[in-house]
Parts: sequence; C-alpha cells; structure tokens
Amino acid sequence: MIKKQINTGILELDIHGMTKYQAKIYIDSELKKAKGNLYRIRVIHGYHNGTELKEMVYITYRNHPRVIRVENGLNQGITELVIREL
Repeated sequence: MIKKQINTGILELDIHGMTKYQAKIYIDSELKKAKGNLYRIRVIHGYHNGTELKEMVYITYRNHPRVIRVENGLNQGITELVIREL
C-alpha cells in the first residue's frame, strides 16, 4: 500500500496486490481524511492481472457522496476519483 501526495491537490493510492475488500477499506479511509485542498484521488490498480479492482473502484465510488465523478486515468491501470472541481 503506497500513498503519495503528488501536489497539493492530487493523492495517489496504489492498491496493487490488495483484495477488493482491503482496497475498499483503504480508499474509504483516505476519502474520510480528505482535506479541502484535495480535488482528485488517483487510484492505481493495474490491469495486467485482470480488471477486478478497476471494476470495484468504478462501481463502488461512482455514487459515493464525496465523489463527483469517476474518470479513467491516463492509462488502463489508473482510475481517478474527482472530489471537487479545480
């Protein structure tokens, strides 16, 4: 589990190797801790070992009260959770 603050507005969460349950608990905890300066959470789930984590992120967070929308990242292994508009 790797957490990295890219800049003041983007938080990267690497969930490679986690189960869906572990990943959901981890992402939920980071969403709860999100401060006002955070506008995007970049979830790195990978794609070489299947799409199970990617699908879980999309389905779970597309209707989450703290997430405005879910976007595909710059590559297939990333999903972005938009917390607020920049």
